[in-house]
Amino acid sequence: MNANLSQKISGLYAITPDIENTDLLLAKVEAALQGGVNVLQYRNKLASHKLKTQQARALLPLCRQYGVPLIINDSVKLCLTLDADGVHLGADGDLAEIRARIGAGKILGASCYNRFDLALQAQQAGADYVAFGACFSSITKPNAVQAPLTLFTLAKQQLAIPIVAIGGITSSNAQQIIAAGADAVAVISALFALDQENITEQAKKFKNNQNMADSNQ
Repeated sequence: MNANLSQKISGLYAITPDIENTDLLLAKVEAALQGGVNVLQYRNKLASHKLKTQQARALLPLCRQYGVPLIINDSVKLCLTLDADGVHLGADGDLAEIRARIGAGKILGASCYNRFDLALQAQQAGADYVAFGACFSSITKPNAVQAPLTLFTLAKQQLAIPIVAIGGITSSNAQQIIAAGADAVAVISALFALDQENITEQAKKFKNNQNMADSNQ
């Protein structure tokens, strides 16, 4: 685990939507970055490998400009090719092997759904953070398993790495998850489904939630 990198996993964790138009994607992401996004994960489930490479390559300098880590979803190869800041994987990946491949200098995140045992295994394998969800019903994954708030409290007590919450999170319900123990809230639709001019303000609302949580600690 890279302590310096894992400290960056907090606040608003934005995940890109499935947008084919790279210019539109860049415009939406920059609007989110202007609002205070702390981490960006590039994910496009519908794109070809060529388009993914093009989009991730275009996002990297933008993230560098704002000092925000760019994490690649599900592709160690793309992460290493672009020298992105890290990779996020599902529970079926061999995290110890992937940690060895990417080295200690990159962020490794793991989806643990609603299972604390997977989170313990991920931490032991060298993950820098774990993600639990879905917290609420989600447009992106309507049939996803539900992760109870008590899971975040348990994880906060027993894990030494940051905890990310995902699934149906909005600026209205984010405070519940943060209060339960989440270090970061991951959002897609609640941010990127908006018109470009509204994305920055929405990101600021999420940021205010985190600031409130920090002041209560």
